[in-house]
Amino acid sequence: MIELFARLTPMRWIVGIAALVAIAVSVWQLEAERRGVVIAPVPGTGTTPATVYRLKGAPPAPVVIVSHGFAGSRQLMQAWSLTLARAGYAAVAFDYEGHGRNPVPMSGDLDSPEGTALLLMAETRRVTDAALAQPWADGRVAILGHSMGSYIAVREAREDPRIAATIGIAAANDSITATEPPNLLMINGAWETRLAEAPLEALRLADPEAQLGDTVGDPATGTGRRALLAPDVEHIGVIWSPTALRETRAWLDATFGRTSGGPVVEIGGWIALLLVGIVALAWPLARMRGQTEAPRPAPLPRRRFLIVALLPAVAVPLILAPFRTQFLPVLVADYLAVHFALYGAMVLALLAWWGEIRWAGWREIGRILALAALVALYTIGVFGFAMDRYVTSFYPIPIRGLIIAAMAVGAVPYMLSDALMVEGGRAPVWRSLVSRGAFLVSLGIATALDFHRLFFLLLILPIILIFYLLFGTMGGWIGRATNRPAGVGLGLGLFLAWALGVTFPMFQAV
Repeated sequence: MIELFARLTPMRWIVGIAALVAIAVSVWQLEAERRGVVIAPVPGTGTTPATVYRLKGAPPAPVVIVSHGFAGSRQLMQAWSLTLARAGYAAVAFDYEGHGRNPVPMSGDLDSPEGTALLLMAETRRVTDAALAQPWADGRVAILGHSMGSYIAVREAREDPRIAATIGIAAANDSITATEPPNLLMINGAWETRLAEAPLEALRLADPEAQLGDTVGDPATGTGRRALLAPDVEHIGVIWSPTALRETRAWLDATFGRTSGGPVVEIGGWIALLLVGIVALAWPLARMRGQTEAPRPAPLPRRRFLIVALLPAVAVPLILAPFRTQFLPVLVADYLAVHFALYGAMVLALLAWWGEIRWAGWREIGRILALAALVALYTIGVFGFAMDRYVTSFYPIPIRGLIIAAMAVGAVPYMLSDALMVEGGRAPVWRSLVSRGAFLVSLGIATALDFHRLFFLLLILPIILIFYLLFGTMGGWIGRATNRPAGVGLGLGLFLAWALGVTFPMFQAV
């Protein structure tokens, strides 16, 4: 043990201690926001997992239904649920079909507004019915939704006369009129593009002269309209915007004749600090693993590198274009798994053809697998626990085990090939940019060839880019410290498969 710690340089000690402090402080702050709040299951919702957030010992209060966006979950909306609970409301968050820990896939017709939306509206009403039947509900109810959830919330509020107020976050102005839904508050991020115009457009349906920040009508009588932009945030960042949280609380207070004080729950910064701390801690931890004694092989010549990096990027989408991959109950996940697998196989085959993949002996193979296990354990166990508790659903229900396994068949060989192409983080930056950029371009080509079927791949591209930035950096630290890029690639491949397998919305066409 002493020998392990002796491998750390003073700078690695400093970074390690700073990372641990960041993790500890973040967890303390995040847990402090949950203290005094009852977080419990809501009975009677059928197969839909639902959770109530309310103050311990509080009297019956208005219910606020909290609905997440596409690929989201109950956990993603915790800032809203905790803020409303601390204001004395009973916030009920749930996982839509196909999302989070809901075992039932989404269904219906995604191409028709009357398809999947009607089914999700029915699910929302089922959750509303169950919430209003609980002893902590006083019979009054409002609804809040983010992105896709806002679309469902607006339409459901138009159909359900019990809903006294609607809050649309990162919402479009679909289904909104001058009077419906009642008591509408719209808050979008100032950094959103087209959606940044939607709140004012919706407000001006009621008053053509209104400006952002104006209140039209009276929320106390159900005629209220208000629209604004939350500063310095975009479509996802608005979820943690203090401005949006304060405005929402004030709007509900005006609707229900209540008064709430104190700060809102500002957890976005602490979540970011926690996740950065976990990633940063990998740098000193990586140095505690032993290095291989094998000398570093000569880098792949520039011409061969470009062939290996660029040929699969063009060939894979062209090869797969005639085929229809529909073996998983998840939107585009089956295609992505096959794309990963074929891409990784082509890169590995080319590297093997040019003698860049060599047998290292059983003892070294064992060390590579041990390193892969540690990388997977750290990312899935430590980083994954933080994600699941504070950010979004990250630990799967049984049905998602099949999805993770299928994704691993593709993600593991792809990440192995990626680690070898960037030489475990030792390759020049330009090689990393070319290799990883080529893969993103490859997915773009696949989408262009079949836009209708693979449109949702465009939503995956930012996730993979973030994966490269965070875990590609982490993988580089570990690869340089251990000289075992294969172990890094295998471990990160398992993590990527897991991350995609738990976040992809499940969908079953009917």
